[in-house]
Amino acid sequence: MALAKIRKIVTVVEETHKEIGRDISPPTRKAASVAVIENPFAGQYREDLEDLMAIGEELGGVLGKNCVDALGISPSEAESYGKAAMVGENGELEHAAAILHPRLGKPLRAEVEKGAALVPSSKKMGSPGQPLDVPLGHKDAAYVRSHFDGMEVRINDAPRANEIMVAISVTDSGRPLPRVGGLTTDEAVGEDGLR
Repeated sequence: MALAKIRKIVTVVEETHKEIGRDISPPTRKAASVAVIENPFAGQYREDLEDLMAIGEELGGVLGKNCVDALGISPSEAESYGKAAMVGENGELEHAAAILHPRLGKPLRAEVEKGAALVPSSKKMGSPGQPLDVPLGHKDAAYVRSHFDGMEVRINDAPRANEIMVAISVTDSGRPLPRVGGLTTDEAVGEDGLR
């Protein structure tokens, strides 16, 4: 049974083919899938945020799968991920935290296969059309600097006052032309989430 009251889902893929005049081959690719949902606690304080935690668990799988499908890759080919939420003016930041933190990660990890590293996250309050930055990091090894990145998403009519935008981003690559050192994807072991 669906828990989230979804108004819309928007899924996009960003491909970078050139950077500072240099060809990027193959292109770096990022996907984001964003759900615009009704905030069941808009305009009221609730001590128990279980309903939002359950919605996060549901959306982790749905949005993670959308990203992998949009990239046209197998789950094992996903390299980095991130999550973010923007709460409309009648909500509170803790509503975003309840969706993002307790249970969204497990189903997302299942969609990208493994995911030993923490899922980078951000949360903010906002109004329709405002940008939401989804931070990105390597899914198995946080010290892979080439995958420290982000993806901006925005929806012209969301979030409305009583809504929450929930976004997940998945990539099949790191930044274009990475050259700041650190652990490489080939060196990453992915057992402790760090290296």
